Amino acid sequence: MLNLSKLKLQFTTPAKEKIKKLINKNINLKFRIYITGGGCNGFQYQFKIDNIIHKNDIIIKKKITIVIDAISFQYIDGSVIDYQQTLLGSKFTVSNPHAKTTCSCGSSFSI
Repeated sequence: MLNLSKLKLQFTTPAKEKIKKLINKNINLKFRIYITGGGCNGFQYQFKIDNIIHKNDIIIKKKITIVIDAISFQYIDGSVIDYQQTLLGSKFTVSNPHAKTTCSCGSSFSI
């Protein structure tokens, strides 16, 4: 069983504000973070708005609901999720202490 009090996943203020805007007060929607294979370094961070909670999901409830599958969580626990807006575009970024290498765009990593 996972002890939620020991989770070290953090969200910056810009990330929290963007997630709130995306969910837009719809309590049935959750912000899902997950890891897929691929990208320059082997794994990629993925984010989406979801209304489904799966059996093995880890649910973090604060003012917003964050959902992460247990497999993905082991790769990102201890990370800081941020949201950045630049002239080139906007995106969520992850500062991951477990990543040995990352690509220049910051969307893929290796362990």
